[in-house]
Amino acid sequence: MVCRSVEKVGKLLAWGGGALVLAILLAGCRLSVSLTGGTVDPRAKTVAITTFQNNASLVNPTLSQSFTTALKDKIQGQTPLTIVSTNGDYELEGEITGYNVSPVAIQGNETAAMNRLTITVRVRFTSSYDDTQNFDQTFSRYADYPSSQNLSSVEAGLVGEINDALTDDIFNKAFVNW
Repeated sequence: MVCRSVEKVGKLLAWGGGALVLAILLAGCRLSVSLTGGTVDPRAKTVAITTFQNNASLVNPTLSQSFTTALKDKIQGQTPLTIVSTNGDYELEGEITGYNVSPVAIQGNETAAMNRLTITVRVRFTSSYDDTQNFDQTFSRYADYPSSQNLSSVEAGLVGEINDALTDDIFNKAFVNW
């Protein structure tokens, strides 16, 4: 059965027996529904995510593991995919290429009121089923903190916040096609 256009479905619903007609029409359509807006090829069962090595000039010793874990958690929590170590139907790999602190919001006395922690990650995504989904892209996110605070006192929270934003961006690119 061929899926009907929205206009034709609307006319049929106006005609009567709306729920029954809609159910019959949709029975012949292939629907993919996701609460996240993401789509996963129905043939795909696995995703391989390698550890993202920290190749930044300034190294946070826990960033590699915390970022990789956050990415795995995001994908595992929002897709039906099983995470494997190699040869997945989808593959995500890459490296952390930047971890920088820079001053922002310079005040009149030429001191920074805020500092900015920026994390940059290069990601390569490969789909076994659709080459048009493949990408090699750099993602970057930041969080600001008062310059009166020491980075080490706020670093864990900032890294968690940035990891969440980065994993959202990567997930959206890989599975929502943004």
